[in-house]
Amino acid sequence: MPTHTTANTPASVGLKRRLKLLLLFVSLFMSWAAYTLVVQQQHTNERSTQLRDVKTKLSAVQQKNETLKKEIVRLHDDEYIGQIARQQGMIRPGEQSILVEPKSP
Repeated sequence: MPTHTTANTPASVGLKRRLKLLLLFVSLFMSWAAYTLVVQQQHTNERSTQLRDVKTKLSAVQQKNETLKKEIVRLHDDEYIGQIARQQGMIRPGEQSILVEPKSP
């Protein structure tokens, strides 16, 4: 009596081979997708760090810009210009310059 086994028929051998190839393809695709995800996450982190640094520099520059704008407004005041001139040793006609010398020990 011949015995038939379904596990060794040519159709089931081809099916197993196709399933192995499909599993290999899916594994390779998932590996590529995971690698791509990790690389993109690293780039995102680097860009976030760069953005934070640039925002910090921008706020410092904006603060300096505001300070300089205030200085420009103050430079239109004659009293302020006179104060700066006196600090640099300049005097108006008719004024006397008073120099204060530090005490020597």
